[in-house]
Amino acid sequence: MRVLVVEDEWRLAAGVRAGLEAEGFAVDLAATGPDGLWLAVEETYDVVVLDLMLPGLNGYQVCARLRERDVWTPVLVLTAKDGEWDEVEALETGADDFLTKPFSHHVLVARLRALIRRDLRERPVVLEAGDLRADPGARRAWRGDTELELTAREFSVLEFLLRRRGEVVSKLDVLGHVWDEAFDGDPNIVEVYVGHLRNKIDRPFGRAGIETVRGAGYRLAADGG
Repeated sequence: MRVLVVEDEWRLAAGVRAGLEAEGFAVDLAATGPDGLWLAVEETYDVVVLDLMLPGLNGYQVCARLRERDVWTPVLVLTAKDGEWDEVEALETGADDFLTKPFSHHVLVARLRALIRRDLRERPVVLEAGDLRADPGARRAWRGDTELELTAREFSVLEFLLRRRGEVVSKLDVLGHVWDEAFDGDPNIVEVYVGHLRNKIDRPFGRAGIETVRGAGYRLAADGG
């Protein structure tokens, strides 16, 4: 899942990014309110982690302007302040959750996953394509009754394909959602991970769920193959 972290304390932002990436998230960083607002409007994220005390625009202003522009990406406000009125103001300006520094990394991850699951129409608790299933919250996947052993990155690629099942997605689509905008490596890394997935979710079961669409990208069969 793709996360935007808007935080001006560089060490904290880098630590949050490293921790989330270890859990399989793709993370972009912004250090000012205007930069965070621009990215949240122009790019597609599954959730935004937003500090309150930011240069340029504070977190309240960023959140309010996102909602004014009909950007309804879930927002978790992160702040050093500890007071019920700060929480009230954050929620009333459009935030979905609130976490006070210092915080537990495990709690942050759990809350982000809970926010992502809340919109059940777009993000069902369990994603399915035929007998291929994945539970993003538990980070577990199955082919039929067999549980699949996937790395964090492999799971993220599978989750993205399941959310777009039946659709053709390009390498850049996968890179943008599973890695992050700062990735400057070889785009063929997507081919490598698709190959890993095929070896785990298709070939052992005699399936061909992930199709290569020449010149366009990949498609996970709507019925799972």
